[in-house]
Amino acid sequence: MSPTPAPAPLLIACALGIEHLALRAGERGGAGGPVTVLRTGMGPKAAERSVTRVLADPALAGAAVLATGFCAGLAPGMHPGDLVVAEETRDPRGSVPCVGTELLVKELVRTLPGRTVHTGPVTGSDHVVRGHERSDLLATGAIAVDMESAATLLSAVHAGERPVAAVRVVVDAPEHELVRIGTVRGGISAFRVLRSVLPAFFEWHRSLLLPRR
Repeated sequence: MSPTPAPAPLLIACALGIEHLALRAGERGGAGGPVTVLRTGMGPKAAERSVTRVLADPALAGAAVLATGFCAGLAPGMHPGDLVVAEETRDPRGSVPCVGTELLVKELVRTLPGRTVHTGPVTGSDHVVRGHERSDLLATGAIAVDMESAATLLSAVHAGERPVAAVRVVVDAPEHELVRIGTVRGGISAFRVLRSVLPAFFEWHRSLLLPRR
């Protein structure tokens, strides 16, 4: 009788300490296999280094990778606390298609009833985007921007074939930029949402048909 294959692991990557704090329950498991929550540090270079290093561990061979944390919404009408599920991530080095987008949307709507979930391309940046840059990026078709998702997913697929996804929580938007007084309130709203997303991530992970090697 052949042994049961080990469940595939899940790597959840975020950049900031406050994001990791919101996600810390993920380190206790609850998905279809072992769960690691990685704090990469801020920016695309830090994300690339951290994800590449961690995925070199044989214990994470074939791990599904999900990039998460906060983002800037690009489209008018977006609000702090809205969710963004990437259909693909983009940066100057290329784009990475995401897996299981429809399931993530379904599970996020179920887990966080009343929260708006947006889907579309998420673009990468090496700095905080404000003002006219926001409208310039919107014109490319992207609906949100952050500094790590694109680098995280690109590094993940370069390390080996695996399912990848990105889910972000809007912390600022065209009518709610970080420089405004409403920043603290918007940040608290985004933190509470990020703290509640793990069940949807775990359901996504359980549903995956990972390649067996």
